[in-house]
Amino acid sequence: MDWGQSELLSPVVRDDEVTIAARRRKKVAFPSPGGGSPVISMVTPARSLLKNTPASLYRQAVTPRVPDVSAILVPGSRTPRYTHTPRHALSTVNLDDTDWTNSLYTSPISAIENTSFFTEDITNLSSALLKEDDPGEAAAASLFPEFLDVFHKNSSAIFELLEDYQTLCQDKVDVLQSVVLRAGQNSKAAGVRWLLQQESNTWRLITSLYRDRVQVAMEDDMMMDMVVPSESEKVVVEQLFQRDATIRQSQLVVDWLESISKDQIGDFSDNIEYYAKNVCWENTLHALKLRRKSGTAFSIPLVTELDPDAPIRQQRPLADLDREDDARLLKNLFNLIRAGMTDEAQRLCKRCGQAWRAATLEGWKLYHDPNLTSDSLELQAVEGNPHRAIWKICCWRMAEEEQLNRYERAIYASLSGNLKPILAVCETWEDCVWAHFRVMVDSLVEKELMSSGMADKVVETLPREYQEANWTTEKVFEELQASESKRVLEETKEHYHVIQKFVILGDLDGLLEEFSDWLTAPKPLPSHLLRFMCHLLLVFRSLGLALKNQVCVDVLKAYVSLLIRDQQTNLVASYVSQLPSDVAVSQYATFLETVTQPELRPICLRLATDAGLDVAAITKLVVETVRESDETDFTHHNQMLETGTTKEDRRKIDIIDWLLFDPAHRAEALKQSNAIMRKFLALQKHDAAKMVFSKVPEDSMREVYCQWAGVGQTTVLAEDENAIREHLCIRAYLEAHEAFTEWFSHSSSAPQKPAPVPEAKFTEKVANEMREKEYEVSLAAWSSRLDVLTEDVKERIYNVLLFVDGGWMVDNRQDSEQDSERSHQMAMLRSLCLPRLSFLLLSVLQNSSRHQEALRLADIISSDQHRLYQVFSKEELKRFLQKLRESSLCLLDKGLDPLGYELQP
Repeated sequence: MDWGQSELLSPVVRDDEVTIAARRRKKVAFPSPGGGSPVISMVTPARSLLKNTPASLYRQAVTPRVPDVSAILVPGSRTPRYTHTPRHALSTVNLDDTDWTNSLYTSPISAIENTSFFTEDITNLSSALLKEDDPGEAAAASLFPEFLDVFHKNSSAIFELLEDYQTLCQDKVDVLQSVVLRAGQNSKAAGVRWLLQQESNTWRLITSLYRDRVQVAMEDDMMMDMVVPSESEKVVVEQLFQRDATIRQSQLVVDWLESISKDQIGDFSDNIEYYAKNVCWENTLHALKLRRKSGTAFSIPLVTELDPDAPIRQQRPLADLDREDDARLLKNLFNLIRAGMTDEAQRLCKRCGQAWRAATLEGWKLYHDPNLTSDSLELQAVEGNPHRAIWKICCWRMAEEEQLNRYERAIYASLSGNLKPILAVCETWEDCVWAHFRVMVDSLVEKELMSSGMADKVVETLPREYQEANWTTEKVFEELQASESKRVLEETKEHYHVIQKFVILGDLDGLLEEFSDWLTAPKPLPSHLLRFMCHLLLVFRSLGLALKNQVCVDVLKAYVSLLIRDQQTNLVASYVSQLPSDVAVSQYATFLETVTQPELRPICLRLATDAGLDVAAITKLVVETVRESDETDFTHHNQMLETGTTKEDRRKIDIIDWLLFDPAHRAEALKQSNAIMRKFLALQKHDAAKMVFSKVPEDSMREVYCQWAGVGQTTVLAEDENAIREHLCIRAYLEAHEAFTEWFSHSSSAPQKPAPVPEAKFTEKVANEMREKEYEVSLAAWSSRLDVLTEDVKERIYNVLLFVDGGWMVDNRQDSEQDSERSHQMAMLRSLCLPRLSFLLLSVLQNSSRHQEALRLADIISSDQHRLYQVFSKEELKRFLQKLRESSLCLLDKGLDPLGYELQP
């Protein structure tokens, strides 16, 4: 059979995408139309006009574009499920009965006990997790890096990405199931498992709906909807599903909710062992046989006949055991229908000896006679129920019959679109949504059949509220908001249910408003919910959907903050790169401020580079933020005592490392280190300034010049050249201060002259003479060293006071961009540091008895060439002149004039 023929046969088995068990199966590869290698597509089939419609009208595949409305109606058929198929190629895959049963009834508990996934390693893992303070969080923590890996892997294949997200969540749910079995249902692990299960369900819904919506958007400009007159209910409804996105997506919601229920229904084969009988109501039958045999009457009246209508017709009960069995059977039948497993419900009825009940579940199938349109001489089988309208009225009336079991009423209500009896047995939010959407689809189908003239006139006898109901998705959720069930109202407010509601409605603006409210709420969001929100917005962005930019930014920032808090260092850069460039720079800079381990810093920068972030701007902002973290202003040195290096100082010192990893940032490293050292010098924290200076590599200036030469520039940018000059100015000052410190330390450690010993003995006199000689030798060495240090400190201080090309802390080039703060700080440093160095030099010269050189210092300060007097305050000049007066007096005492020259006779 060739591809074209196989395309027209049975649809792809539904469960390959719906159930968890089937999702673990190998992906189905579809051959291309040309017969080449198999391909796996993430796009659903286009609206190809299949002669054999795909599966069920009310339980079709999660992403079909062409619904099969009658295949499930065929006795023994399976509920179909569409997998990802190429647009112009549709294949069929069928499961045998054994595989079908196994795939349908895998409960969470039985999966743990029976499947190969939960091996001894998983058991050991769960035992280890129980030792954690929060085993649920510990087990699910790997989702954060795994989601990023999947995002990088499938960022262009959006629907494969969505499926991988769902698979990751479901795998973690399976792992947590074993932990919950050990820790208990009230443990934190159970809460995490519930969150991840809800997330998995939501990814499944998004995949289903947006695959259809994307395809609709692709086809809007490619084809026009055409309605072909038909004599078949099946074809009419098929065309309705092809052209009407609302009913199609409503059915997708029904399929999604049924798939969730199917996953939760458990190993049903274990639950029906007590139904393993072929005779209906066997206890009642046994009692009737005994009564006939004995001829005696029973004290409790029972039915006398065993046809299906006997209990109601005779108003007599069945035997107690039969009533209990019937109640359990009806509840399980409803659960199967709720899970979209009508075929299995019919098989269960037959197994329990109630084939008549299985027949009542058969009549809703749409009628289709292929012989009316076929040119073949061979007769083909007729599908569906030609009297479906009559059957539907009967189902409606049975659903209204108060004497029937409430689950039996709900069964027939779900088949006839009668909402109220269904809601009577719905306990959860998912159940109520399923009931409303199932009724809405049923109503839309009946309206289409009536408008096409295909429906029997007897349908008009259905209640007016059914015929006139104008269901919309918005109205469904309005009804849920008015539910009488307290549990449903509470579940309506749960985060994932709110997300699911807005996804179904397609109201992204409303969803983002909810996100914004959650972010500003006082109670923090669960970390996994925030991860989901972030990746959901990234998916919407990849799909090209219009989003409120600010809310997206806020969600990403919140998630980045979560990753920083949890020390997920390797993940931060990738998510920051999804932010606008200016926000990304500030966010990553904030993150880098928290990275204190030296070994992590180059890793963080490499990750930022790989993510495409502006590393230069980020590192600059990090350093600027830290160095400006305090508001300490420049203070006059006379009002500030030098203190030790504090913890905050060391933070500023270490922050300069961010600019030293890449040689291309050396110019910025010079500028930022200069700014930090300016503040330290103003506070007289010379040791801290030296630490900063020592961090800047010695080849930094040469590196800057080489970089400019490498781009063909003959001169360095004015800003860079001024930074280099400032760096040299600071070096000159630090060298001068270090030279004075060494001089002061040496001058304070002069050798002490030994005290003479009066009336000493000869030996003591000899010892004293030896000590005096040693003292003289030490004093000579000390004096010689002091002279050398004096010359050194004098030279280095003069290097600062007489700094070349305009003076110390004065820019050589004025064509650079003006930085008023920097200019102010440099001017303040001149007024703070130059007078201080002048006083230090004066002190050195006076203590070395170089009074004449001390007086020459006055000439330098008063010189109009250097104009150093301008940086002195009046008080400082007054004190400086008083110091000079002391030198003049010393010179006068030596017989010299006040300036140190010999007196003329």
